[in-house]
Amino acid sequence: MKVADFNRERSRLTELALAKGNLSIKRFYGLDGGTYQAGALDEKTKEMLGLVASLVLRCDDCIRYHLGQCHALGLQDEELQDVFAVALMVGGSIVIPHHRRAVEYWEELKSLTTS
Repeated sequence: MKVADFNRERSRLTELALAKGNLSIKRFYGLDGGTYQAGALDEKTKEMLGLVASLVLRCDDCIRYHLGQCHALGLQDEELQDVFAVALMVGGSIVIPHHRRAVEYWEELKSLTTS
């Protein structure tokens, strides 16, 4: 999935969900966003943790989201490879297809900044 397409669709669906959602759902969305703000851990570390969890849980939308955040926060290729290694170790071989798509999406993210 192309980066622009993913971001556009994610925004559209979030707006739709929040327009329909009750207070508990809106609070959960807010809690989700606030969790990744700097605290005892910096934002980059939290996004890397989110990426590992997303890979292990095999959520391609979450993987794309966290890859985008990691890219925006300046994650380097070498750091990303360590994140991938941890996710594969924790999640096992079932993570491999998601890892492959994550590598492709990361390359697309990088190409947007070099174009």
